[in-house]
Amino acid sequence: MSKKKFTHIDTSGNPTMVDVSGKNITKRTASAQATVNVGAKIIRLIKDNELITKKGPVFQTAIIAGVMGAKKTSSLIPFCHPIGLEDCQVKIHVEGNKIIIDSSATITSKTGVEMEALTAASIAALTVYDMCKALSHNIIIEEIKLMEKTGGKKDFKR
Repeated sequence: MSKKKFTHIDTSGNPTMVDVSGKNITKRTASAQATVNVGAKIIRLIKDNELITKKGPVFQTAIIAGVMGAKKTSSLIPFCHPIGLEDCQVKIHVEGNKIIIDSSATITSKTGVEMEALTAASIAALTVYDMCKALSHNIIIEEIKLMEKTGGKKDFKR
């Protein structure tokens, strides 16, 4: 049985950044989703697909935080290449007792934007939690997942 080679481990077993210098520049996209179960109490306070707390408008603040987080991904995740995002979008909607956060990121580069899309969704979800915790601590960030990526060695679609 052959050993699986990890991309961020060198031949000596030490962590290392992946060398992307030989990769082709292509348009790369990724989308991610986070689900935040805020419960019926908080959902009842949402009017016109927006929630305002003492801290301000929750969805708009989470959107801004998500985009800011995506732009700082390489500062947060070890070995994540610093990139100049060409686009990042965060959209939020309500389904039942859950707030669904969809993010997308785009770049034309030698490396992908999966981590940026995942970071945008994650930071937006954490912002929803932070802004709503005065209303209830019974908030669960249920899942954060990559939905799709294109433009690299292999595409992925959930």
